[in-house]
Amino acid sequence: MNEKQGQIQDDTVKLLKECDSGIRMGISSINDVLDYVKNDDLRNKLAQCREGHEKLREETVVRLCRLHEDGKEPNPIAKGMSWVKTNAKLIANESDSTIADLITDGCNMGVKSLHRYLNQYHQADEGARDIASRLISQEQQLTDQMRPYL
Repeated sequence: MNEKQGQIQDDTVKLLKECDSGIRMGISSINDVLDYVKNDDLRNKLAQCREGHEKLREETVVRLCRLHEDGKEPNPIAKGMSWVKTNAKLIANESDSTIADLITDGCNMGVKSLHRYLNQYHQADEGARDIASRLISQEQQLTDQMRPYL
């Protein structure tokens, strides 16, 4: 493998791992709030997004396996801080508005991070870049769907 191919594979693996971590974080965040949702339409939107993330995760894991790599767990500190923030806000105000606000914040952070990783790992192959772009799209769509509940 020449140097350019090595860089492409290295960037591809790193981008896929960051996508996997972000997907896991998104699924975990949705799972953290679903039991508190009162509105059935909101619950359905969150569940649909979770399903989309799970399908994207399967695709990501398959691509990583082909490269003989494992996925990436979310940063434990970030995950813990998210859990604390979610529970503190829900204790203070257990409402669909609070849930929509938490999900919107999480999606915005995810989109920002994914754009940073796309820029950082700019030599990643088209398949990895496509997964990242579709994940960004799912996050942006969920943000848009949360607006009526804010």
